[in-house]
Amino acid sequence: MEIPEDKYSVLLNSIAVTLQDARANAVKAINSELVKANWEIGRNIVEFEQFGKEKAEYGSALLTNLAKDLKSKHGKGFSKSNIYLCRQFYLSYPIFQTVSGKLSWSHYAELLTISDEISRAFYEKQAVTENWSFREMKRQIESSLFQRLVVSKNKEEVLQLSHKGQVISDPEHIIKDPYVFEFLKLSDESIVKERI
Repeated sequence: MEIPEDKYSVLLNSIAVTLQDARANAVKAINSELVKANWEIGRNIVEFEQFGKEKAEYGSALLTNLAKDLKSKHGKGFSKSNIYLCRQFYLSYPIFQTVSGKLSWSHYAELLTISDEISRAFYEKQAVTENWSFREMKRQIESSLFQRLVVSKNKEEVLQLSHKGQVISDPEHIIKDPYVFEFLKLSDESIVKERI
């Protein structure tokens, strides 16, 4: 008995949509856990540093020691700068409920490089509202969208211009984020071997 081509195509498309949705949900779950874990790491560091006091007693020696020990015990992803980012993440977002589940750790790591709180809040809100990928948000930051809006007389036109750019919607591209690789203890080589 021959399989009807049109019904078979519908089946193939249905399975493809199911897989695409499952992969997108898996990436969201990984990013959500990574954001939560890094916030918790930051909270633990700050609480250890302050030990109930207003100011910390320990300096960068703590971060250096943590980076060395965590890297030897848990692998990549625990450089001193990453440990520092976790600490800064907690200090910038001391209430976890204020952290958006729509943004990845890469988003937050980039946002933490913005010292001006108003500017950082603008990019964070726009990234959530406009569903910006990390790369798109970084492009908007590098193009100084916020500063252009502040000085522009025609803010609507600047916002319209900001909508042009690359939006990554394929979960396969999103999971290539080096933070995700480190969190899952994956290397680029293991991903390449898996595809072969």
